[in-house]
Formats: sequence, C-alpha cells, structure tokens
Amino acid sequence: MLTLKGKSVFPGITIGPLALFHRNTISTAQRPIQDAEAEVARFQDARKVAIEQLKDLYEKALEKVGEEQAAVFEVHQMMLDDDDYIDSIEGQIRDEMLNAEAAVDRTAQQFAEMFRSMDDAYMQARAADVLDISRRVEQQLCGGPGVDFSKYDHVIIAADDLAPSETLQLDTDKILGFVTSAGSTNSHTAILARTLGIAAVVSTDTPLHTDVDGMMAIIDGLTGTVYINPDEETLQAMEAKQREEADRKRRLEEVRGAASETKDGRSVKIFANIGNPGNIPQVLDNDAEGIGLFRSEFLYLENSDYPTEDQQFEAYKKTAEALGGKTVVIRTLDIGADKQVDYFQLDKEENPAMGMRAIRICLTRPELFKTQLRALLRASAFGKIAIMFPMIISVDEVKQCKAILAGVRAELDAEGVAYDKDMEVGIMVETPAAAIMSDELAKEVDFFSIGSNDLTQYTLAIDRQQTKLDAFFDAHHPAVLRLIQQTVENGHKAGIWVGICGELGADLTLTEAFLRMGVDELSVSPPLVLPLREKVRSLDLRK
Repeated sequence: MLTLKGKSVFPGITIGPLALFHRNTISTAQRPIQDAEAEVARFQDARKVAIEQLKDLYEKALEKVGEEQAAVFEVHQMMLDDDDYIDSIEGQIRDEMLNAEAAVDRTAQQFAEMFRSMDDAYMQARAADVLDISRRVEQQLCGGPGVDFSKYDHVIIAADDLAPSETLQLDTDKILGFVTSAGSTNSHTAILARTLGIAAVVSTDTPLHTDVDGMMAIIDGLTGTVYINPDEETLQAMEAKQREEADRKRRLEEVRGAASETKDGRSVKIFANIGNPGNIPQVLDNDAEGIGLFRSEFLYLENSDYPTEDQQFEAYKKTAEALGGKTVVIRTLDIGADKQVDYFQLDKEENPAMGMRAIRICLTRPELFKTQLRALLRASAFGKIAIMFPMIISVDEVKQCKAILAGVRAELDAEGVAYDKDMEVGIMVETPAAAIMSDELAKEVDFFSIGSNDLTQYTLAIDRQQTKLDAFFDAHHPAVLRLIQQTVENGHKAGIWVGICGELGADLTLTEAFLRMGVDELSVSPPLVLPLREKVRSLDLRK
C-alpha cells in the first residue's frame, strides 16, 4: 500500500480505480522557418481560436459554477490579449526566425518564471495560468486533438496538476475524484473542484507513474490522505468512514427548514456568501436564511468598462426578488488586492492588499461610488437589501460614505424614485483598526459584519494566500478571537447586530465560542449552511 499525504480540496471520501491523466503530446521544438510574417499569422490564428474556446468555457463555467468562478476564463482571455505576451512571441518569430510553437513555449516559460519569482502568492499562482493559455495556443498550432475526457469514467484521476480548463471539463457524474502531486488549495483548479463538489487532494509532492495505473485508490478528503492499493484493513475502515459520511449527509436533511437555535433557545441567523446572482439557486437549495455577503465586484470583473447604473440595478433587483423578503447584505465595490481590473488603471503596488482598494477607491472616485449607491437604493424597493462598506479603518471614512449616500438619497427623492428609506447600512470589520475602534464605529452604523479572512491576515501580518507561511498561520490565534469578541461586545453596547462572513464563520470548532461571544449571524458558503445549522442545534450553552 502506498500512502500519500497532501492538502484536501473537498471533504469527500471516494474509492475507485486510479487513472493517470494523459495529455496529447505537443511538439514545441525549434525548427527553421522561411517566412516570419506567415508564422506570425499562424500564431495569431491559433490565438484567436484559443480565445473563442475560452469564451465557450466561460459560458459553460457560468452555468455550472457561477460568475465568480467562471471569471478565471475571462482572465485567460485577457492574458491572451496582453500586449507584452503577444509582442514577446511575435518579436521572437521575427527577430530570431523561430517557429510559432517554440516562440509561444519560450514566452510561456519566461512569463511563468517571472510570476513564480514574485513575493505575492496570488501572482505566483498565475504561473499556472500563463502555461495553461500557452498550451491551448500550442495545441492549435500543432493541429492535434485535445484531451479526450470521455474516457475517464468512474475513476480517480492522477495528474501532476490540472489546469482550470481541464477541471471544468471533467464530467462530475463520472469522475470520482482527483489527486495531484503539485497544485495549491488556493488555485483556480482547487476552487473549481470545491464548487463542483469533486473529492480531491492536491500537493502530495509524489508524482505517480504507469505502475499504479488501474490500481484501487482511496481519497480521504477529510484528512488529505490518498491510499493506493490499500490493504484489506484500510479498505474496510475507509468504507465504514464513507458510510458514516453518507449517514451524516442524510442527517443534514433533517435540519432543513428547522430553526437555527441551540437546545437552550439561543438563536443565530445562518446566511450565505455569494459572488453573483448565478449562485442564488445554491442559496435556496441549501436553505440559507438570507445572504450575508453579496460580492458586488463580479459586475466590474466581467465588464470591459465600468458597469452602468442599470446593469447593476438589474443584478441587485434580481437577487432581492429571488430571496423573497429575506435579507441580502451587499458589499460595495471591493476591487484591488487580488482582484485587479485593467480599466480601473490602478497603479502597480508592491503590496496591493494594503494599497488602493475597496472603500479607498470609492472615496477617491465618488462618481463611481454614487453610481453603485443609486443602483443599490433603487433595488432596495424590490426586497430587503442592506449595504455594507468594506475595508473601513476610521469613523471619518464611515461619515464620508454616509454623506455620499445621503446625497444620492436626496437625488432620488427629487426624482421621485422609490427606495427603502429604512435600509440598513453597515460596515465590514476586517482591519484591526476597525475592531479596536468598534465602540466609536458602532454609533454610526446599523450592523457590523466581521470579515475574518482579512482580519486574520492583517492581525497576524501573514498573507493568507502565501502557502509557504502555513506553519506560522493560526486562524484561531487569541489576538484574532479577542478582536472578534471586542467587536461583538461594542456592537451590542450600541444596540446593533454583529455577524461574521469570513471562513471562520464556517469553522465548526469555533461555533460554540462565537455563540457564547454573542455573535448574531454567521454567513458561510451555501453548501456549509446545513452542517452549521446542525452544529448550532447540537449545542447547549447552559453546559
């Protein structure tokens, strides 16, 4: 038996035969050319076909996983349109008389190495993206067929790594799971696998070869362990664990429609986090009581220019109406950091997570901010919308936001446009500054939503996407928990409700602690709503 240890992407347990993932061979060897312009034309034709393929993949992803996850294929299209990328390839063809395949491959390796050498983990992960788009172009230049995904039927796929486009094309009704020697839990591939519900373990650091092809394998997504050719004892133990997981899923159905309340009567609202209206079916299917975090930046990420007021209004209105009177907390624009948009023309920053992002952009570009606020206010007439400002660090910022909002309200009043005059306005507490100043900030707003991901990152001074620092990262660090408790206490003293919308909200080992702190609402990824409700209902805070 071979036992591999990696990082779990999705907490499922699956058992089945192992199948090595085979990509068709692509030749990128250098060969002499006679006509550089004809070779440039070959490259351009292949690039255009690749872009059309990515557009098709985007539409497929939009249907299967929603806008937020589909956006990776828009990013890939933009990378293929990047002037530096194109100039590098065409320059090598013309200046060195390189064939297009070799020029694309050389440029891909150069760009990938550039990304790998960056300090930022998000940018390091882009190395896989540039290799993915380049392989797509090379495939077109070689004229060969792509990967035949239909032959992977009821198997566990083993690969060095899977590109996002490859993961999306896996038939989730047939694929049992996958294991990769490379990869990261922050990669687009991992995010897609989680969204699609594919049991997977990545980063095992152990390449697999033909000698294990066809062997029985087990993925334990609960522990990040892979067993290949398991002995009888291990197989029986994992089959029992698999049955326990199936029983657990059946038990979850018993809490569907039940109150999110402890045995001693302590209630908490369990909301869902979503990235776009395409995720609404998941919210409803998983019985969330509302939406605690609607990330509005998808409207900006999917556009080639600033979205209009009406575009935004339609998206917010659709969401509010679909929730049928349940609360929808919409976070205003949070572009910047790991979400860059070319047409914003933001300056390059050494540390974008601490630079021009979120509310800082809105306050320095008030017309942009007003457009979004107008759309939000208009949509509030069609459901229960609440507005939430991100990345707040001071009372003055909140007052500036409220002043701009008041001006927009006055404009709508003058135009006779209906909106919810009692709409709640809150802030995200995701900086230590906001947590420490929460007693003063609470006087200005109707609610707090604690963004635990950034709060942890900024409190510990550790980039949450920098996997090399995992040994130092502690999401349960006492400093983080103290800031959360302080925020809850200060919010309640001012008579406002306090929620958590970051990953800690879904951490079942902290649920009891959060309820004892007095947290009023927990907002999590839709598939985690029922497990969280089950946990809440199992607690008795009198003990």
